Amino acid sequence: MSMCVPVFPHVTETGDSCEFGSGKYYALCGFGGILSCGITHTAVVPLDLVKCRLQVDPAKYRSIFNGFSVTIREDGMRGLAKGWAPTFIGYSMQGLCKFGFYEVFKILYGDLLGEENAYLWRTSLYLAASASAEFFADIALAPMEACKVRIQTQPGYANTLRECAPKMYAEEGLWAFYKGVVPLWMRQIPYTMMKFACFERTVELLYKYVVPKPRSECSKPEQLVVTFVAGYIAGVFCAIVSHPADSVVSVLNKEKGSTAAQVLKKLGPKGVWKGLVARIIMIGTLTALQWFIYDSVKVYFRLPRPPPPEMPESLKKKLGLTE
Repeated sequence: MSMCVPVFPHVTETGDSCEFGSGKYYALCGFGGILSCGITHTAVVPLDLVKCRLQVDPAKYRSIFNGFSVTIREDGMRGLAKGWAPTFIGYSMQGLCKFGFYEVFKILYGDLLGEENAYLWRTSLYLAASASAEFFADIALAPMEACKVRIQTQPGYANTLRECAPKMYAEEGLWAFYKGVVPLWMRQIPYTMMKFACFERTVELLYKYVVPKPRSECSKPEQLVVTFVAGYIAGVFCAIVSHPADSVVSVLNKEKGSTAAQVLKKLGPKGVWKGLVARIIMIGTLTALQWFIYDSVKVYFRLPRPPPPEMPESLKKKLGLTE
């Protein structure tokens, strides 16, 4: 929940286990990202599976509930867990890069801007840092995402990651694992920009207008409740912003030889929004839990967690806000 820009001093407070912005700090942030993304995405595999099938075969899977019943009838309860292995591996790697690099880029870009500009342009700073982090995170995610979608949406192709990956490589080579990386960027970069910027600003607003006492007076559990609420609000916006590209990724990984433009034209304006309700439920819950787990890791390891940003004294003087 920290804003790692020069608005806050790069020092360790009493009780912190490491220095803010140190190698240990980044490593533990990355570990928090592995746990937050790996655990949550794996937990919602059944809903994700049904959502993907709604997108690629709407004639067969007409709604969320119908999708669940058809899947259970054809594959049994075990069928709902299809694709859990590539999901866990892929999103753990994505979480490592997403959260770890976000902290790196936030500090880097904040230092480049300087204290006053980092405060004034903090929303742009969150957007730039999260977009930069997600660029690398998607390269780490792409191979496992391709396997996951193939397992979930092509009946009879493969039931496990051990079957799927060698088969894909034998048929299409290394490109099979990365042909979806551009649509992934299209889906994940706007999603992550919204996820981080909306979360950071929502936390700021909650403490300013909703929470009846300053953050410094809130207990750690109370702070984590604020984290969860801000995460859910951010997640709803994330789902809406990134859903059309998510539909394209699902279809693209199922069909050989198609391009993103061809899939977009085939789906049409209405088709790209298929499965949105399922994705809002999934992403809202997912994002809230991810921020909760990530912040809990910071609390557990006693990492520096600066409070929401405040206007620097030098800027207050320039604007005539000081007495």
